[in-house]
Amino acid sequence: MNVTPKKEAFSKPDAANVRRVALIVAIAFFMQFLDSTIISTSLPQMGQSFGVPAVAMSIGITVYMLTMAVFVPLSGWLADRYGARNIFLVAIAMFTLASLACGFSQNLTEFVAARAVQGLGSALMTPVGRILVLRNASKSELLNATALITWPALFAPVIGPVLGGFITTYLSWHWNFFINIPLGLAGLALVARFIPGDREADPKPLDWPGFFLTSLGLALLLYGLERIAHPEDGILPTLLLIAGGIVIGWLAVRHLAVARHPLLDLSPFKVLTFAISTLAAGTIFRVAINATPFLLPLLFQVGFGLSPVDAGMMILAYFLGNLGMKVVTTPTLRRFGFRSVMVVNGVIASASIMACGAVSPQTPQPLVLALLLIAGLSRSMQFTALNTLAFADIAAEQRSSAATLSSMLQQVAMLFGVAVAAAILNLSQIARAQPALDLVDFRIAFLVIGAIGLVTSFRFMVLPRHAGAEVSGHSPRN
Repeated sequence: MNVTPKKEAFSKPDAANVRRVALIVAIAFFMQFLDSTIISTSLPQMGQSFGVPAVAMSIGITVYMLTMAVFVPLSGWLADRYGARNIFLVAIAMFTLASLACGFSQNLTEFVAARAVQGLGSALMTPVGRILVLRNASKSELLNATALITWPALFAPVIGPVLGGFITTYLSWHWNFFINIPLGLAGLALVARFIPGDREADPKPLDWPGFFLTSLGLALLLYGLERIAHPEDGILPTLLLIAGGIVIGWLAVRHLAVARHPLLDLSPFKVLTFAISTLAAGTIFRVAINATPFLLPLLFQVGFGLSPVDAGMMILAYFLGNLGMKVVTTPTLRRFGFRSVMVVNGVIASASIMACGAVSPQTPQPLVLALLLIAGLSRSMQFTALNTLAFADIAAEQRSSAATLSSMLQQVAMLFGVAVAAAILNLSQIARAQPALDLVDFRIAFLVIGAIGLVTSFRFMVLPRHAGAEVSGHSPRN
């Protein structure tokens, strides 16, 4: 039976309601992103509790990541078939209950099973949350709404390790999962109360071949990228995984391009603003964005010799930079437009990353903190601009696929950023024939990562001057 969508909920979106929906989605995103970054600090304690080596606990991260990769491609179809609000509620409930199960796990098997369920909830949460925001926001409200749902991805990787270290040290590793319970319950209540229901009028049948090819290709690629950060696991299996992911991904694209009812509509890639900000320059620049939070804690702990707590306090300046930029992002984009901001700010962000390679334990601390503040400010601006521009020209019928494709590519960029940074550090150390990392290795890594961002910044010049003007409110002069 066909279900008529509740178009009245979306025809004239109220600004206050748009912000409310975006904030509710942001709360769920924060729970999700915080969980994925906080766990790494407690793996040794968890291994001790389960009676297994700390290295064996990495399977919890791997299972979570692979489950996400398998089910992310399905999220858009589920949102269209059963309603984005309903699937979002299920995703939050699943993630919350799985977090409770993780905290109460008595052995590694129970923990891995709970993490798999967590990964499923996470796979549905991000793209479906974006779909909810897109369906509730007009183009004039899209920039502010995107800024709200972007902050969890910016802040969680920075504060997660610090918070996780504090909780593990002064409470226990179990509370790294239990803190998700109040966030999840609050999210469920708010979604049920304030977000309207919706459903496609004519949901399409499930494209099983497309689901199989897309999920398998993404899972192999992400697992291969994740293994790059662990060279001790062997390079040949890593290369085979990445190659397999690329080949199957190519087959998936060929299938989706000719399928009558494809799982994912690839037409958003024909939209210039989406293609540039999501697939081409956007993905490459996100490599630099995601590599930096990985490198900074290592720089301060290994290169500077600081304790985890002291390193975390240094990184708080980076966090404050991410937070401080939010108040000026909208007026800056309105004044200068997406193209100018993404080129100029991209250069600033890349230069600040490269400058991180020049600091040393002898560098005055105020100068280091100022640099981190600038790096955080420019990172926040670029991240928000990329995420907003991606959906500036996306038609209503493309939203579900566009949100899913964006989530998939952002996962690739996130793992690729960490993988590239780890590979540079390892190669530099091997080239020096030294048994441990040194400050020079970090200098090389920051220079290479910054150079990647710098070159990519000029790629945004292919955008027209009026790109995203309806969203930003910018009026380019002739």
